[in-house]
Amino acid sequence: MSLDTIEPLGRVIARPWADAVTGMQVDSRRIDEGDLFVAVGGGVDFVEHALARGASAALVPADAFAALAAIGGAVRDKSHARVVGITGSTGKTSTKDILFALCASHRRTIANEGNYNTEIGVPLTLCRIEEDTEICISELGMRGLGQIAWLASFVRPDIGVITNVGPVHLELVQTIENVARAKAELIEALPSGGTAIVPDEPLLEPYLKRPDISVRRVDNEAPIPFRTNYSSAHQLANTRTAIAVADVLGIPLPTSELAVEFSKLREEERELPGGGLLLNDCYNANPVSMRAALLHLAERGNGRRLVAVLGEMAELGDEAPGYHKEIGALLRELGISDVIAVGPLARDYGGEWVATAADAATELRSRLRPGDVVLVKGSRSVGLETVAENLTP
Repeated sequence: MSLDTIEPLGRVIARPWADAVTGMQVDSRRIDEGDLFVAVGGGVDFVEHALARGASAALVPADAFAALAAIGGAVRDKSHARVVGITGSTGKTSTKDILFALCASHRRTIANEGNYNTEIGVPLTLCRIEEDTEICISELGMRGLGQIAWLASFVRPDIGVITNVGPVHLELVQTIENVARAKAELIEALPSGGTAIVPDEPLLEPYLKRPDISVRRVDNEAPIPFRTNYSSAHQLANTRTAIAVADVLGIPLPTSELAVEFSKLREEERELPGGGLLLNDCYNANPVSMRAALLHLAERGNGRRLVAVLGEMAELGDEAPGYHKEIGALLRELGISDVIAVGPLARDYGGEWVATAADAATELRSRLRPGDVVLVKGSRSVGLETVAENLTP
């Protein structure tokens, strides 16, 4: 990308020989030679560091999000890659991981790192598109009405995927109906001839009336024609969604097994001393994903003692206590009595209550027995990765 394209976006500090950039970063430690460093937030203090690491130029933007969107959108406009946008209340990162595994061996494919799905992460993903990129997979996160519409305006997806609709971010949008409305902004952003891939969800039906796009509803009972290196029911649901996308893209399915490397802190399984097992799924939590994780814990038990370290679920608004009580009822229904609950709202889970993740790590150490199957899950704000780190090297 030429510096002429970037200069209207803010103050540009360029090497004397530079007239173009070949990539974009907002972290000076990740700079490769030829990159553009965009000084987001306090990044202005690291301009010299970025240039010293080989950046061709640095941009101190007038409006950081607008500048990143403009740069990412310019890269997208020049590309012939087919772009898949994925959103949903749960499962979007895992669906992205599965879809990447399906596509990468057949097409030149890129996908967002981890959960790079915000005003910063999405443009960074677009700026990884190369001339020969054939498929770009990008998550689109939602923190309120209009968020997905904004991201989709420069992602310009050919295929829009909604994994599901559930009670998340209710502090921001108040109702599940508004969650559906926010997710459906992705459908509204599709071009004529685009494809929407959606679950069987009545709340989405009002947004699926466009006559100029194709709508494909995922059959959550459809058989999966290959083996996987995972078995949880919610990941198999994500797999069916990814298969539907692969079919639209013309990607052949595996003939034997699909091995997926999931993003960090999701669906991690680690052996524990004495024949135990850690299910580390502590990146985030909401009522839908918490239920799925507990059902998976019960399935993986095989007669062994089950231990659940559960953090509170954030951003549920006025209905938060009720959702936490529902999880407490599910724990009792599943017979999971060894529970360590973390955070004020988590008191309704029952079991042993502690205030912090560090307290939970100490409590778990004191009660862990050989052979236990341990689930660690909670909202990101609780910081339960401390618990998993305390159990394994």
